[in-house]
Amino acid sequence: MKFLVVGLGSMGKRRIRCLKALGHERNVLGFDLREDRRREVEEKYGTQTFADFSKAFQEVQPTTLIISVPPAHHHEYMKFAAENRCHFFVEASVVDTNMDRIKELSKKAGIVAAPSATLVFHPAIRKIAEIVQSKQLGQISNIMLHSGQYLPDWHTYEQVSDYYVSNPATGGAREIVPFELTWVTHLFGFPKSVTGYNRRTVTIKGAEKIDDTYNFLLEYDNCLASITIDVVSRFATRRLLINGDQRQLVWDWTSKMIRIYDPQSSQWTEIPYEMESAAPGYNANIDENMYIDELRSFLTAIETKNPFVNTLENDHKVLKLLYTIEESDKKSQHLPFQE
Repeated sequence: MKFLVVGLGSMGKRRIRCLKALGHERNVLGFDLREDRRREVEEKYGTQTFADFSKAFQEVQPTTLIISVPPAHHHEYMKFAAENRCHFFVEASVVDTNMDRIKELSKKAGIVAAPSATLVFHPAIRKIAEIVQSKQLGQISNIMLHSGQYLPDWHTYEQVSDYYVSNPATGGAREIVPFELTWVTHLFGFPKSVTGYNRRTVTIKGAEKIDDTYNFLLEYDNCLASITIDVVSRFATRRLLINGDQRQLVWDWTSKMIRIYDPQSSQWTEIPYEMESAAPGYNANIDENMYIDELRSFLTAIETKNPFVNTLENDHKVLKLLYTIEESDKKSQHLPFQE
């Protein structure tokens, strides 16, 4: 396989590192319009880069595109890949431009089209999925999740106003909603109805027009999930509580363990998990290995012709769920979720 990494910002560089960790030293090339990014990638990773996408595609003739451009441009390269029968992996999306057409083209081309599902590969979430599927918690009654970050901490080397997270359509909090919902729906499925709120609660310099907090309630047949996602938390937070009628599960990603309370013994069981080291400049809880595992799974899907854990159809459903949350807020109504 030959890989062309499209976009050499923070995620593009991470994907190059991941591919190299998987043994693809000589067949990874990059494209970016910015000279500084191309120069950094060439100097740091020894990766050949291009300033012109058409030239890069013609010269490299890649079998696979890794699409790491800002979300508003994902559709351009996904459509190109599908039209040229090229497998592609794309970072988490927040807009669904031409998604129906891209799904149609990808299916016709017989390619692996893989939207990112990074947190599905987090060691804690993998273990939580096993616990939920084993039914050891009993009948789940309610789920509470808080995912919070501080937007200016994302790229400390540039102003928030200089990249896509300051755009209301691709704003930081809005982007994180589908990022989290991808693993939430992987564990619990899609809800039957939604009540949502999204607001700008504080002023973030350079991102004055975005909503910084989303708060929503997902209704399942016998379960409620209350989720808050924000980019105003000064300490990066991911906390989960699952109440079952047999046991309770608690996870705080800073503790490196999952805790389960059993009322029969009045005891907490602690389930530790291992995290690999984070890349320099990233939060210690952002395990570089889950990104490596994610790309490994994508490559396995290509080799075996089996589906990747996340499909374009599922990714589109997650985006529709985001839009239903926002529509609920606009209409001040509890809305059914229609897949």
